[in-house]
Amino acid sequence: MNQKIKVALAGVHRASAFLRAFQLHPQTEIVALCDLNPSALAETGKLIGVSQLYTHYEKMLDDVKPDVVVVATPMQFHAAQSIAALQRNIHVLCEVTAAVGLDEARWLVQACQQSSAIYMMAENCNYSRQNMLLNALVDAGLFGDVYYAEGEYLHNVQTLHHTPDGKPTWRYYWQVGVNGATYATHSLGPCLQWVKERITQISCIGTGRWSDPEHTIEDTVQLSCKTASGKLIRHRLDMLSKRPHPFTVYYALQGTKGAYESARRRDEDHWVWLEDRCPDPNQWVRLETFADEFLPEVWRNPPPEVHKIGHSGSEYFLVLDFIDAVQGKKSPAVGIHETMDMTLPGLVSQESIRRGGVWLDVPDSRDW
Repeated sequence: MNQKIKVALAGVHRASAFLRAFQLHPQTEIVALCDLNPSALAETGKLIGVSQLYTHYEKMLDDVKPDVVVVATPMQFHAAQSIAALQRNIHVLCEVTAAVGLDEARWLVQACQQSSAIYMMAENCNYSRQNMLLNALVDAGLFGDVYYAEGEYLHNVQTLHHTPDGKPTWRYYWQVGVNGATYATHSLGPCLQWVKERITQISCIGTGRWSDPEHTIEDTVQLSCKTASGKLIRHRLDMLSKRPHPFTVYYALQGTKGAYESARRRDEDHWVWLEDRCPDPNQWVRLETFADEFLPEVWRNPPPEVHKIGHSGSEYFLVLDFIDAVQGKKSPAVGIHETMDMTLPGLVSQESIRRGGVWLDVPDSRDW
């Protein structure tokens, strides 16, 4: 029998979304946990039966020598902790975003180039049921040439900006303490899969600070993105405005032969129109209409426990892809360059919004 892949997780709060996915996988074993909060660490360790518990990340890597580490710590630690694992030839599954600055993004790419281990960013929106179904329709050519896409991440997270005793959390500084599209990958990830071209230029503008002048980020930030052939992607980010949480990221796309608009609120439908499949040129149909024919096989009959895993099961399918990549069965779906394609536009946006929305070039990590 082949030895199981040893998995260590850093950041037990967010990593909890992945725990059950790795437990369900027949070829992985969770062997160690790391967190700065000793009580949360002990509680999670007891819950899943893991006794190797660490408050020091690199000590865990050196003592346990896992095959895989899941980096689910606050976003300002992602690049450094991913690099530390890659330098030890430990495979990395890293939460979004990959980096909070252009320099560390470049260092991360260099670490991947020098390591025998793989890196994958855990962009779960790419793995939602509706987005995987939509990918299949795009890949089947039913939208023709997709030339426009958009994604909106509207999520008031002000309750997460301070601890119960009033101390600022990491989100206070890194999500809303920086102006620009600081959390763009949930929108850009699926859109890039549909448009199928790298973003080469961006422009970022904002509304100003109306809801809460305390924060650096403007209430709504809009990122306009252009590819080399002129295709457009629009991303709206709003983490401060007072509004009900929409439950899902909103997406839309337009092609030469079809259009799509996702649900905006809980229990609404996703709508699509396809020239070759919809007889009425003025009538939208439900995306689910095409599930029997086009839904990827992996989503058809998943284990019943999958729907209880993080983000309606998307983390389960993400882990399946990642472990396949670790085993050499495929390339990582969101490898280092795909990760940078989703991450770099947001990092460049900080300079664009500072300069009033000027269009700026986005570097290509493949040239680093």
